[in-house]
Amino acid sequence: MPVQTVTRNPAILSYHALRRVVGIIALALPFLLAGGSILLSLIGPRHALPEPLLQLSISDYYYTPMGTCYVGGLCIIAAFLMCSRGYDHMDEIVGYLAGIFALGVAFFPSENPYSAGYSKLDVEIGYVHTGFAALMFLAIAFFCLFLFPRSSAHARLTRRKRHRNRIYAACGGVIVACIVVMMTFTAESVADWPRPAHSLLACESLALMAFGVAWLTKGEGILRDKPHERTAPHAL
Repeated sequence: MPVQTVTRNPAILSYHALRRVVGIIALALPFLLAGGSILLSLIGPRHALPEPLLQLSISDYYYTPMGTCYVGGLCIIAAFLMCSRGYDHMDEIVGYLAGIFALGVAFFPSENPYSAGYSKLDVEIGYVHTGFAALMFLAIAFFCLFLFPRSSAHARLTRRKRHRNRIYAACGGVIVACIVVMMTFTAESVADWPRPAHSLLACESLALMAFGVAWLTKGEGILRDKPHERTAPHAL
């Protein structure tokens, strides 16, 4: 019996392309925000590096000239997550929730790091922002650890599929580890412990990059099955 070749269904190919786009956006967003902020400051009226050079968290870029890019990137990711489809309703439910959480992160900003003081409303919105961010990272970790490794009932588990599953597990583990580390930053018992100035920014960036790698892999941007290995169009 001849082996089925790679599907050329335009709808499926476009869906894979969208997954790759989301992965690229998530991978690039931390670098785009930091690099764009520095570039805009250099070409701006002051012609000098921004102060501080790097924000303490990705959320703080909301209050920089890259704020529109920050919100736009999260909205694009949220829109695709909410349109994500998988093998059953669980994928759709988690996708909708992750998209809502991402929108919450975008439209409920953290406290302004340049403000001289915060009102009660500012603090409450900041708590909402933190809650949405934690839920968003948990949702995308769930994608990596439990949803992405699954395959169609009729798909053969290829060698590259097993390798992709290892990537999903590694990405999910990185996201969970980053969540745990970020949670310790908010604990009063360790809040005053010495740590690198940009540790929160590093954790958020690493989690976003792990999310991007997982979605880039799911979109067949990494370790795509070879034509002779495929027995079903959805063996992802």
